[in-house]
Amino acid sequence: MHAYRTHHCAALAAPQVGETVRLSGWVHRKRDHGGVLFIDLRDHYGITQIVADSDSAALPVLEAVRVESVVTIDGVVKARSGGTVNAKLATGEIEVFARGATVLSAAEELPMPVAGEQEYPEDIRLRYRFLDLRRETLHANIVRRTKVISEMRRRMEAVGFTEYSTPILTASSPEGARDFLVPSRIHPGKFYALPQAPQQYKQLLMVAGFDRYFQIAPCFRDEDPRADRLPGEFYQLDLEMSFVTQEEVWETMEPVIGGIFESFADGRTVTPSGEFPRIAYDEAMLKYGSDKPDLRNPLIITDVSAHFTTSGFGLFEKIVGSGGVVRAIPAPATADKSRKFFDEMNEWARAEGHAGLGYVTRKGGEFGGPIAKNHGTEGMEAIYAALGLGPDDGLFFAAGKVEQAAKLAGAARTRVADQLGLIEKDAFRLCWIVDFPFYEWDEDAKKVEFAHNPFSMPQGGMDALDGQDPLTIKAYQYDLVCNGYEIASGSIRNQSPELMVKAFELVGLSKADVEERFGGLYRAFQYGAPPHGGMAAGVDRIVMLVCGAQNLREISLFPMNQRAEDLLMGAPSLPSNAQMRELSLRTTATGPEVDKTVAPKAG
Repeated sequence: MHAYRTHHCAALAAPQVGETVRLSGWVHRKRDHGGVLFIDLRDHYGITQIVADSDSAALPVLEAVRVESVVTIDGVVKARSGGTVNAKLATGEIEVFARGATVLSAAEELPMPVAGEQEYPEDIRLRYRFLDLRRETLHANIVRRTKVISEMRRRMEAVGFTEYSTPILTASSPEGARDFLVPSRIHPGKFYALPQAPQQYKQLLMVAGFDRYFQIAPCFRDEDPRADRLPGEFYQLDLEMSFVTQEEVWETMEPVIGGIFESFADGRTVTPSGEFPRIAYDEAMLKYGSDKPDLRNPLIITDVSAHFTTSGFGLFEKIVGSGGVVRAIPAPATADKSRKFFDEMNEWARAEGHAGLGYVTRKGGEFGGPIAKNHGTEGMEAIYAALGLGPDDGLFFAAGKVEQAAKLAGAARTRVADQLGLIEKDAFRLCWIVDFPFYEWDEDAKKVEFAHNPFSMPQGGMDALDGQDPLTIKAYQYDLVCNGYEIASGSIRNQSPELMVKAFELVGLSKADVEERFGGLYRAFQYGAPPHGGMAAGVDRIVMLVCGAQNLREISLFPMNQRAEDLLMGAPSLPSNAQMRELSLRTTATGPEVDKTVAPKAG
């Protein structure tokens, strides 16, 4: 017999009744029924119920052991009586009567519970992540993550992509965040950068003639904490294609990404591939107040500024007259809602830092509220007719500068739909956001900056860069969005060295700067570069959506906390004096381990 097990803890069923077996695993739960001890024995695969009574030599051993201790059980498989069958367990038809038990590793008193799904402080969960990972939901999420990644690889290979690995130690690249830097021992004073993304390498692969590349790529960004991204590192399905238009990228990737969601839908509906809506960025910002709209939400924002150019409601007339806008968010079938519902929405908007959220109530065709009173019944009826609203529908208004009004309207759209229960359940709704601005105005720096990916192809090419207002230029850039999350971003690339230089000149960089910062890519484009494009899909976000998790830490093995600290391994940590001397570094940080002196330069 095997030293530890003949079966795993999800393998036994009615056909094995009467067999002598050996199982090993963790003591998940213990239940003492007065001389009869029941133990749920757990391993990676599942749970088997173990029974020991006074006739069993295993009883004193199992009575003394704590939960989460690792034990080996020798016993006989018995059928459960009809009333005790557990249909929720794969092994629910049987139990194992223990004849002997060996403690392989005794557990100390637990700092947190493993059985059950109760909430527990995050710092404890992360410090004892090895225990947290034993919990059923988190364990299942991690297993599902590996299956999602396997499905990604399978589907990418099926449509002609080949996986290539790009370097981890590389040069700094402008991906929109700070680099993690790695000091070089061999080259004192110089640093490698961990890749924010394999952007330049995958483009170089296209220049090198590899045609269709993909990779499950680790990416590193020294960013401040964000709710939708893990601190420090994340993974993406990175890909690039040669001789393609953006439409061909979409047509190739819709069956891949849509198919992944379908494979793990578990009864949830998925937007069919080939039917992902394509929404221009400007339209998305107007109708949804966001460039990552949740299409499960049926509410549409409308610009009603024209209705307030002359109005008895002076505030809106003044905003529109000074170049601002008024956006309307419908609140359907709210005649039965009290004034408190509308007032609380206004208070919420103020708490979010906005001036407020105006509203109009309507019940049986009668308008209510200060805006309706001042704007007049005729004016309100014109707005309602234009928006197709009914006699019992309310309406909210977000007013101000374009960016402010869009942001408030988008957040209000989400909150209203959530409050009214309008968001579609059990569905994955995917869409492409297209035609992003190539440039944007940086108010702090008082200059034009790239709005998205600096390596993208501007729509209109050199003519646009030479003759258009930079802030009006669109790019062949696109995002894939699902349920309000950006899950992928990509573009058709600018493979012309002249175009590349011109695009960077408009943000204040010279040809010499381009050659210095992006020399590899710039040189490559001078030796025959095919038209190419691609995208990168966020593995972590896709897995989070598939698992129905609310937090990225619930689908990651060993995440950091929101202060970018690994509480389990103690990272980041201070280097030793010897390490600092080897790297020719000194630090301004305080601490007994740190030697601030500069090591002599080699040679």
